[in-house]
Amino acid sequence: MKIVVTGASGLLGSALVTNLRGDGHDVVRLVRRPPRPGDEEQCHPAAHELDPSIISGVDAVVHLAGVGVGDKRWTDDYKRSIRASRIDGTTTVAAALAAADQPPKVLLSASAVGFYGDTGEDQVDETSACGNGFLAEVVRDWEAATAPATEPGARVVTMRTGVVLARKGGALGKVLPLFRLGLGGRLGDGLQWMSWIALPDYLFALRFLLDHDDVSGPVNVTSPEPVRNREYTKAIGRAVHRPALAIVPATALRAALGGFADEGVLVSQRVVPTRLENAGFNFAFGDIDSALTAILG
Repeated sequence: MKIVVTGASGLLGSALVTNLRGDGHDVVRLVRRPPRPGDEEQCHPAAHELDPSIISGVDAVVHLAGVGVGDKRWTDDYKRSIRASRIDGTTTVAAALAAADQPPKVLLSASAVGFYGDTGEDQVDETSACGNGFLAEVVRDWEAATAPATEPGARVVTMRTGVVLARKGGALGKVLPLFRLGLGGRLGDGLQWMSWIALPDYLFALRFLLDHDDVSGPVNVTSPEPVRNREYTKAIGRAVHRPALAIVPATALRAALGGFADEGVLVSQRVVPTRLENAGFNFAFGDIDSALTAILG
């Protein structure tokens, strides 16, 4: 297959490119800077500029680009960047796909479990309604921006992804040094549910969605076993053989992170992957202990 990937320099994109190439697939990476010869093409999402000929005739597009929601404190400017990077980028990719002479058959577009907002103790799946808050609104509009890609008949999957666990980078990689020193612990009261997926399962799921023509629309890319934050931090401690007794108060998180504290850290999201499982996908690392053992072992 020939596959175009955006966000190929990020944690998920770089792992995906390596995975696809390892199986002999031809990967083209879309970049904003001047492209290097060989496997790169240029795209300007903010200006809605992507030459449709770049994706004409390819088999699939995997759109993963977007600024990290937790990379900086949520100022008004950064919230605008979060929104623009997702809406503008997705609109650009979808419009180019619609205008291509030979449109790709499938678009896998990144999305997030932030769609559901704070679910409290309720378990939700793809049939559940959009939640409330800044992130829920962004994700709703982010998914809607894929609409032009359906006009030529492309299969569109919006991948509502949870926290991806990896040794380097992402939410786990950032806190590992603290846990290795015995300084890790729960966030707030630790009762909030966290929807997660191990990086290997994320890649397996993405490859599964590329190949299964009968799956379209929103798909939760999360483990079937969400976990409370306090159990998650205890599991990290077990994996690195250190106590995890620290507590980071909610007030400190709000002071440091702004609105992201309530919508990205203290939020409770109990999301399950009903559509993936119904389609026959099997998780290699469905529980948190097996996942962390594999990632950190």
